[in-house]
Amino acid sequence: MSTIENLRIAIVHEWFANYAGSERVVEQILNLFPKADLFAVVDFLEDSKRDFIQNKKVTTTFIQNLPFAKTKFRQYLPLMPLAIEQLDLSAYDLVISSSHAVAKGVLTAPHQLHISYVHSPIRYAWDFQHQYLKESNLERGIKSWIARWILHQMRIWDTRTANGVDLFIANSEFIARRIQKVYRRSARVIYPPVDLQSYALWEQKQEFYLTASRLVPYKRIDLIVEAFSQMRDRQLIVIGDGEQMAKIRAKASVNIQFLGHREPEELCSYMQNAKAFVFAAEEDFGITPVEAQACGTPVIAYGRGGVRESVRGLDSDRPTGIFFAEQTAASIRAAVIEFEKNGDRILPKDCRDNALRFSTERFQREFREFVDRAWGDR
Repeated sequence: MSTIENLRIAIVHEWFANYAGSERVVEQILNLFPKADLFAVVDFLEDSKRDFIQNKKVTTTFIQNLPFAKTKFRQYLPLMPLAIEQLDLSAYDLVISSSHAVAKGVLTAPHQLHISYVHSPIRYAWDFQHQYLKESNLERGIKSWIARWILHQMRIWDTRTANGVDLFIANSEFIARRIQKVYRRSARVIYPPVDLQSYALWEQKQEFYLTASRLVPYKRIDLIVEAFSQMRDRQLIVIGDGEQMAKIRAKASVNIQFLGHREPEELCSYMQNAKAFVFAAEEDFGITPVEAQACGTPVIAYGRGGVRESVRGLDSDRPTGIFFAEQTAASIRAAVIEFEKNGDRILPKDCRDNALRFSTERFQREFREFVDRAWGDR
């Protein structure tokens, strides 16, 4: 029987355009299997930002060469199922896909082992469809019906291609439940890696709240800004940039400061000094709340999604944050007030200790053990 070290391994990712949560997973998988080859729908990483993939060449699909693909590749989503199926992986023994859209749909043969690390089934095709249509102004008219038909076809394709995956890994219990609901398959939960060494414990907090994110609709930074605009005696700092910057700025009062994009070192400093980190998205896992806790900073979060697994609420013996029940400005305001009444129960060291559950070393150990066992079982 071949050992893992002697296997021909392919790692398939959706696309390489930046360095975010799913790319951190690919980075650590590649650290485990440095001889693996990389595949993706497109690769538009700048030369100066390719270190995390060890400056490897990425085999891409025909979408790489379509007009305006560099900036508009997501608009080619309807073509991505066809594109991902054209990748020839027949030379590999082990295929590992990192999937939040189409990567798990690569074609593999019976003698190949396909393990899919799922960040989420295609969000905008499944439980986020109605939100996606609303945010894209596609609720009515002929364009709406075309979009709905495309999403319907993607759901059929997404369900069918789940049969080509031998074993699923989910990035949280929340996503494991989605996988069970959508694909009727069980999944092992292995939480994503968080670079905790870059976020040191800091116990002296200042009098400002922090949120940090890409300014895109589903992150709901607009609700956080709206809430703090109604609490002008409290300071909020917003770090991040994106398509909604102008719209969100228009809602802000003088107690809210927008800093735009900041490098990781500077973001870490703000996280260390913040009174609390505010998080309003329904995320599959959510790395930034873990980074905040690694700094010893409490989290005020929307109580749905993966954050329920990474933050301990006030009902815990050693709480690290507070949850609010609705994605509304009023619910966020109430949570901030509750935090200020009970914040002395949340200790910086408890936050740090909780974050240590999500270390890079833990991810590498659990992922390698899973792959070793899966190949051995064959």
